[in-house]
Amino acid sequence: MRKNIFFIVFSASTLFVNNFSAYSQIKKENLKLGLSYGTGSQNKWPFNLKDYTREVDFYKLLFNYSISKKRKWAYEITIEPSYNIAEHQLLNKWFVKETDYEDYLEKRELYTQKRSIREYVLNLGFILRYNIYGDLSTYAIAGVGPMISDKATERLAKGYAFSDVFGLGLSYEIKPFQLDFRYSVRHISNLEMRPPNSGHNTTNIEFSVLISLW
Repeated sequence: MRKNIFFIVFSASTLFVNNFSAYSQIKKENLKLGLSYGTGSQNKWPFNLKDYTREVDFYKLLFNYSISKKRKWAYEITIEPSYNIAEHQLLNKWFVKETDYEDYLEKRELYTQKRSIREYVLNLGFILRYNIYGDLSTYAIAGVGPMISDKATERLAKGYAFSDVFGLGLSYEIKPFQLDFRYSVRHISNLEMRPPNSGHNTTNIEFSVLISLW
C-alpha cells in the first residue's frame, strides 16, 4: 500500500511535467530535474516544544522550472514529491486528556512510545531567486501541498493533511548541474477535517542536486 501511494504521487508529478512541456509555451532548457535528501527536527529553534520529540528524514524528487529572469532576479515554480520517515514520541502524557478519548489511558500508553511514521507528500512551490555573483545565487521558497501519513499521533489524525513549507536556500551551478542547500521550516495539519489537529512543526536542512537535461 505504501509503495502504491508513493508510485501514484511520482506518476502524477511526472505526468504533470510531461503535459506542461507538451501543451504550453515551455522552454525545455529552463527545466531542471533533481534529487534531494533532508533531515528535520522539532527539537530546535524556533519550536523546541517540551510535549513531544519529532525527527524526520525525507527524500525528494525535484521538478524545477524557471518562469522568467530580470537582471539579477529570477522567478521559478517547483514540484517536490517526497517520502518522509518521522520518529515521533509524546513526552508529556498529560497532553492526552480524559476529555479527548474514551480510551485515553490506552492512547497515552501508545503515544508515549517512540514510533516510526511514513508520510507521502506532494509540495507545490514558488521560488524567488537572486543572483549574488556569477553562478552563485540565493533564494526564498514558499510551498504547500497534500500529504498522507500512515499513523496517528496525539497531535494529528492519521491520513490526509497538508504540508506548508517556507525556506531559504543557496545554489551553485556547475553546468549542467546545480548544487543546492536549503534551510526550511515546515508545518503540517489537516484544516480541522478530523481531530486531533494540533499539527507538527520541524526545522529542516536539505541538500539537492539538479540537472538540466536539454
